[in-house]
Amino acid sequence: MRRLASPAELAGLVGQELGVGRWQQVDQARVEAFAAVTGDHQWIHVDAGRAATGPYGGTLAHGMLTLALVPPMIAEVVDVGGCLLTVNREICRARFLSPVRAGDRVRGRVTLAASRPRARDYQEARYAVTVETEGNAEPALRAEAILLYRSVAD
Repeated sequence: MRRLASPAELAGLVGQELGVGRWQQVDQARVEAFAAVTGDHQWIHVDAGRAATGPYGGTLAHGMLTLALVPPMIAEVVDVGGCLLTVNREICRARFLSPVRAGDRVRGRVTLAASRPRARDYQEARYAVTVETEGNAEPALRAEAILLYRSVAD
């Protein structure tokens, strides 16, 4: 994990891969919990019997579940100290490239694409995140996430 003393240190890391997170399992219980929270109970996610005969041979994680893992994947590889607040500002350029099957393990590969100061003691960071699935050459997801870090006032 990269540990930074303050958000201002992000500027010196632009263009660098900050790290690769640990493998984490996306099991059926997690998929079903996501379905319960979001109300998305499409059979391809929650009906194992029907999904077994479907195009993927089993249930899949929701694309939005995979996308929701992006901010914690960033936090796993970079710890920005000296902050009063961190805000998830925007997710953009999200591309779902391959499915995540229930039971797969995924991890995030995080690069700092850009960083700039903003008003009111905020530092903006634009991260390029690739969500990899263990054993699959094609990533599950590529996206950019913009986070705002509010610095501790002097």
